[in-house]
Amino acid sequence: MRWPAGGGRGLVGPRRGRHAVPVDRLDVLTLPLGDDGVVIGVDPDGGPAVLGLNRPSPYDITLVGGLWTAQVLALRAVGAGTRVVVETGRTAAWETLARAGGGEPWVTVHEVGRVPPSGASAGRPVVVVRDCGTRPPRGRIAAAPWQAVLTLLPYVSPVAPALMRKSALVGVQRVAPGEAEQIGRIMGVPGVEAEALSTLADGVTLWCTPRDRQLVMTRPTDAESGLLGVARRMD
Repeated sequence: MRWPAGGGRGLVGPRRGRHAVPVDRLDVLTLPLGDDGVVIGVDPDGGPAVLGLNRPSPYDITLVGGLWTAQVLALRAVGAGTRVVVETGRTAAWETLARAGGGEPWVTVHEVGRVPPSGASAGRPVVVVRDCGTRPPRGRIAAAPWQAVLTLLPYVSPVAPALMRKSALVGVQRVAPGEAEQIGRIMGVPGVEAEALSTLADGVTLWCTPRDRQLVMTRPTDAESGLLGVARRMD
């Protein structure tokens, strides 16, 4: 680093060549999981798998899986300073998480179709979890800057293909062989990997985009186990 020749301009940084990527190649940089966000488990090598939920652009996620995994993700989002808004037809299943906030509204639970505006911002990011059954209605609250939306589906319902295609990220837990084949076609998962979706263990999720895939094992902490129990695919 060198001092500037003229006064009052501050420091001049080192002169290095720019790292540039052509616009038409930016999609190559897309990965299902990164290193900035919420730790959602470990990858096959034992390294942390991190999901960046808080983004300055709308972010839609579809999870074909169990309530347990969705609730662990919600708890970990709260631990990272994110408010969680739950839209659900089974409010009793989410009340434990709402009470775990110790009186603070970190997790709020609303009936289907009755989610108020969240006021999401860079300083107060929000994750909306839509647990609305196999055919979730059109949501009043959509993905927006600093407001991600995670839609939970228990299995591959008739609306699942459209939701998966519009999502930036899709998570898949254990499904029936026919569902695995359908997901393979939609998400471009090769045959052998698609077949394996019917044999995934509890707590294992394949997170994927049309270009990338990563298996993640979610292991609960002691606090999560005490609140939610052990990992399970079905509820």
